[in-house]
Amino acid sequence: MLQRTGGQDEPDPQAAGEARSEDIGEGAGDGGRPEAGASVYAMLTLNMALWGSAFPLSKAAVEDVPHQVAALLRFGFGGLAMLTWLLATRGRISLGRGDLARAATAGALGVFGYNALFFWGLSLAPSIDGSIIVPVFAPVLTIAFTVLIQRERTSAARATGLALGIGGAVVFLLGVGGLADGDRLLGDLIYLAAAVSWSAYTLVSKRMLTGDPVQATALATLSGSVMLAVMALPAVPTVAWGSLSGNFWLVVAYLAIGPTAVAYVFYYRGVRAVGPATASVMMFLSPVFGAGGAVLFLDEGMSWTQGAGALLMLAGALLAVSGRWLPRLRKTTP
Repeated sequence: MLQRTGGQDEPDPQAAGEARSEDIGEGAGDGGRPEAGASVYAMLTLNMALWGSAFPLSKAAVEDVPHQVAALLRFGFGGLAMLTWLLATRGRISLGRGDLARAATAGALGVFGYNALFFWGLSLAPSIDGSIIVPVFAPVLTIAFTVLIQRERTSAARATGLALGIGGAVVFLLGVGGLADGDRLLGDLIYLAAAVSWSAYTLVSKRMLTGDPVQATALATLSGSVMLAVMALPAVPTVAWGSLSGNFWLVVAYLAIGPTAVAYVFYYRGVRAVGPATASVMMFLSPVFGAGGAVLFLDEGMSWTQGAGALLMLAGALLAVSGRWLPRLRKTTP
């Protein structure tokens, strides 16, 4: 199940750690659903492209308005888009006892907490750093928290993955250049804090997002947007609204509809078709699109040290999520 309510740009990495290895390759190998394989993986790839594109475009938005306002515009409009889609397709929204309380809690953790940090990081550091730190390091943190808090036994492969992921983050930060680039270092540390926030949300969200996941996500996004509005209120009068270009509003519309609304519908369908393990592993395509967009459109880049740290984080995340040195594909009968 997707464990994200509007920002992030990431699925539930804990689900991958809990899923059986037989889930890998399920979409293409399951005899009951062989015809769905190619279209499902194409949909998930598009999903990751949408999520990845959110990093450089969100960076572009914070160059025109304060980061608090940029976060509010993206997720406020995104929540409204999801609510409009629900009403158009279902006619009404059914709310049970406790739904609003759970939505408010999920919104506080998954929308407000994570995105307040994420957009703050964007205002200080390049988007390419966030596109790697957040989606790659968050699964490492989630698995680490699960092992430490729930005292679960872990395999040697997973323990090695956790160590590689944490070591890769240290190398990545060392590659920033220390105090010589203080804003970027601070921004990257805030990205790490955002990853911590997202991981904490992931660990508790299974009990909060119950029932219809799309409806729960829409309500959580709207409730979190109200909190973002409170935070953004002091900055709103400082924005020269009349001078914002049409391109800015096109970027906001794309962020609200594409990465924030449409992408999550795609991901829900992907999880149902191929299982949480395979869908979560697809998450690691997101940094490819995010970093590629940052290089092509924002002329951002990384040092060789940061690149080495990113590779270590990616290798560690794959090991931590899968818990295996090599993926095991499900055997199928002819």
